[in-house]
Amino acid sequence: MTPERLQDIAFWARDLGADEIGRACRGVVEKSWPAGAYVCHRGDRFESWIGVASGLMKIGTVSSRGKAVSLAGMPAGMWFGEGSVLKGETRMYDIVALRETRLALMNRATFMWLYENSVGFNRFLVRQFNERLGQFIALVEHDRLLDSVARIARSVAWLFNPVLNPRVGPSLDISQEELGQLAGVSRQVANRALQILEAEGLLRLTSAGLTPADVDALARYGE
Repeated sequence: MTPERLQDIAFWARDLGADEIGRACRGVVEKSWPAGAYVCHRGDRFESWIGVASGLMKIGTVSSRGKAVSLAGMPAGMWFGEGSVLKGETRMYDIVALRETRLALMNRATFMWLYENSVGFNRFLVRQFNERLGQFIALVEHDRLLDSVARIARSVAWLFNPVLNPRVGPSLDISQEELGQLAGVSRQVANRALQILEAEGLLRLTSAGLTPADVDALARYGE
């Protein structure tokens, strides 16, 4: 992988020095998965740090009672799984491609070298962990307190999180079925929720996806 390609798909790479980005490039490969494919299952040992170069991923799990739970959606530009790589543990969730997806995979040796040697990389990790903590605290609130409209609103807001995904633009190409999968609701429920949010002026639906009008209001919806 060239430095130019890595900087295009990994915003954190722009803060690396010349030696650091050279080391990072040697430790990253790209692979593709078709829609519906599992990258790994809960309990698998998958030692790569994962970046979404294109497509859309979902991380989730299934409870002991068989209830499927969506934990987060990962559009192009997001990187995830750093906790599992740092701890060298098996994955605690399933990773599924919701559409044809191309991933950048950094091997653990390279990740640990950057962790131990790069100030810029560690600054990125601190920001990443802080945002992830907020995301999963909000997830608990979603599951216990919020109705389907609020769950859709907040799922949209997280997809437009500028810290986790600085590459995100003003609009996102995503189907109602995909958004429903990320929020843990059916396509029909997602459709009704999006219609309500559009009527309230918080987002605009397009033929390809949606454009949020107020990300902060979507993130607080239901309070």
